[in-house]
Amino acid sequence: MAASPSTARAINDRLALGFLQREGPLTAGQLKTLTGLSRPTVADLVERLQGAGLVRVVGEADDRRRGPNARLYGIAGDRAHLAALDVRTHSVSVVVADLLGATLAEATLPIGSDTATEAAVEQAVALLERTARTVGAVPLHSVGIGAPGLVDPATGELRDTAGLPAWHRRLVAALQERLPATLLVENETNLAALAEQRLGAARGQDTFVLLWLGHGVGAAVVLDGRLRRGASGGAGEIGFLPVPGTPRLPSAVSCDGGFHTLVGSVAVGELAERYGVSAIPAAQEPPSAALVRAAVAEVTAVSGPGAGEVLAQGGRGAHAGAFLDVLADRLAIGTAAVSAVLDPGRIVLAGELGHAGGEVLARRVEDRLAAMSPLRTEVRAGVLGGAAVLRGALLTAREAAQDALFAPEA
Repeated sequence: MAASPSTARAINDRLALGFLQREGPLTAGQLKTLTGLSRPTVADLVERLQGAGLVRVVGEADDRRRGPNARLYGIAGDRAHLAALDVRTHSVSVVVADLLGATLAEATLPIGSDTATEAAVEQAVALLERTARTVGAVPLHSVGIGAPGLVDPATGELRDTAGLPAWHRRLVAALQERLPATLLVENETNLAALAEQRLGAARGQDTFVLLWLGHGVGAAVVLDGRLRRGASGGAGEIGFLPVPGTPRLPSAVSCDGGFHTLVGSVAVGELAERYGVSAIPAAQEPPSAALVRAAVAEVTAVSGPGAGEVLAQGGRGAHAGAFLDVLADRLAIGTAAVSAVLDPGRIVLAGELGHAGGEVLARRVEDRLAAMSPLRTEVRAGVLGGAAVLRGALLTAREAAQDALFAPEA
């Protein structure tokens, strides 16, 4: 059955907008080539999209060829404004962007553990409102929020989770009350996986597991192109995984004794102290990331001529290498469990620690995993570090806004 004229127009408009999203500004001739539509049809859809405020002329393809055929059409970035929030245990970070995802402003605010719930909520909401207002990005259309803990897959709400501040859950409700925007809440590790898949170490991968290594530890599971959240939203709570090498088992209310006890930031700090590795972390950075980065730098510095003699004499590079070896042993325990159950083909060591370890740490983990499992699993270092959560939240907000704005009129 042939599509009605209105349906055909909507399909053509979405097709053109899709190419403008992926390719950037295009001429009418380029749109004709890419879409396969006739020249009059392309002219009509460009006029419609301009009239809707979604597309505008942003330049010319060739200064030597003036006229309508040289005009470059692009998506109007200021048609809507977006925001992304990365909600951590002791801080909140904000990015405000246009419809294309271009950053307009960003800010971070530490929130002390002794801050009362309502005061913490007010500080976080005020930070978002202030940041958006300074660049004229009001009202906001869509806001992506990444937070630790469980997000109910049925309702999209952040659930109460033991060990996390009460202001996290209250923040979502406060934003709903204060902002006339679409709110999209997702577990922080899941958002990091989305960002690494689109922009980083998992690009082009339909099946992989992202292991988040920051202050805490978590995982995101992507199978056959789909993010898997589990029945209760808890898929990837790998910090609770019972593992050897810990003095006790984790409980329903605490991951102490689980995989977290081996590779959480505190555990990595204690391990580094044992091997004489020290470093000063940057602001808001997990101390473990600075320690791993320092160890990698020492190992790399002695990897040239004479490295064998330095290591044999037990220099700093030897201690740093031993620290990374033991850390890789610990990481291999968790990644081996993931590999045996899911066979993901690739595991990304993400978060601040994974990024700091780079390929030096990733290769160590991959070697140990190959010795422990018959399943071939690549291990790669995350590219985006701690910024992955904000990038993923912004991608989510952008897609939601574009889906709403680019939808055909009823």
